[in-house]
Amino acid sequence: MRLLLTSDTHLPKRAGRLPAPLLAELPRADVVLHAGDWADAAALDLFEAHSRRLIGVYGNNDGPELRARLPEVARADLGGLRFGVVHETGAARGREARCAARFPDLDVLVFGHSHIPWDTTALGGLRLLNPGSPTDRRRQPWCTYMTATIIGGRLTDVVLHRLPPR
Repeated sequence: MRLLLTSDTHLPKRAGRLPAPLLAELPRADVVLHAGDWADAAALDLFEAHSRRLIGVYGNNDGPELRARLPEVARADLGGLRFGVVHETGAARGREARCAARFPDLDVLVFGHSHIPWDTTALGGLRLLNPGSPTDRRRQPWCTYMTATIIGGRLTDVVLHRLPPR
């Protein structure tokens, strides 16, 4: 099972459009996970139109229309793994312990908000993944997103993709 992980697209406010490499990846993925801050319902519509299956949540920059269509936390069983998606997890310091306590029933938690790519594993085994942002790198050197594969109930081939400068 091929996964595409993204967050903080902020369309069209911070970026007029989704980067072409990410847009091309959407239909290739079996499941797209978006960790919030779409910023506009048209961005959600775009993802829904180009994705086989979309699991998304709202973020702090998402207004009432998006909040009516998306949950704050999403959960799904994918390829034998228990996934969660949430926008915000708080400060980096103590994140693993805090998320493991909040989500003891998950194997993988996808999150966003910081625009900073993150890939760690908490003591209890919870994998935490933040794909960064494909449209707003802030203080990061690149705009980014992630892909991953699930094979035999294991998450493999987690790759952080750097997008070309705009």
